[in-house]
Amino acid sequence: MNKVLLVGRLTKDPEVKATSSQVKVCNFTVAVDRRYKDANGQKQADFINCVAWRQTAEFIGKYFSKGQRIGLVGSIQTRTYDDNNGQRHYVTEVLIDEAEFVDSANSGGRQSNEYQNQTPPPQQAPAQQQVQQNTVASTAPTAPQTSIGDDSGDEFGSGDSMDLPFEI
Repeated sequence: MNKVLLVGRLTKDPEVKATSSQVKVCNFTVAVDRRYKDANGQKQADFINCVAWRQTAEFIGKYFSKGQRIGLVGSIQTRTYDDNNGQRHYVTEVLIDEAEFVDSANSGGRQSNEYQNQTPPPQQAPAQQQVQQNTVASTAPTAPQTSIGDDSGDEFGSGDSMDLPFEI
């Protein structure tokens, strides 16, 4: 099994690029604190290279910025390439499958322009808020009521046995 879970801080603003076939890709580095401190009492961090593709790349590029904490799920991948001088390079990186927010929106991370330029809605009087909540609640769908067993009030009936697909 090849699964990586990371929580760390972005070392710079992620940039989304497109391949020649217009597939979105985002390469970035995450600083992940180690669990222990060094001999001087300082925390150490590992700098882990990551790559995200398509919608995940667009999501990271749009909603995350340098210094912001990010939660990542992915897998380790290795690859090699030869540079112009013919020298072989080995690369290990995390291929990101999922990304999520770790910090709240008010903790210092960048927000997208669509949120920064909006003005907050005007405050409503408490009576108006209550009416609006009741309206929403009254129109919300509800689940049908169901019961197990007979209608005698006993949840499973009086002494009845049930065939379940598992053992209790």
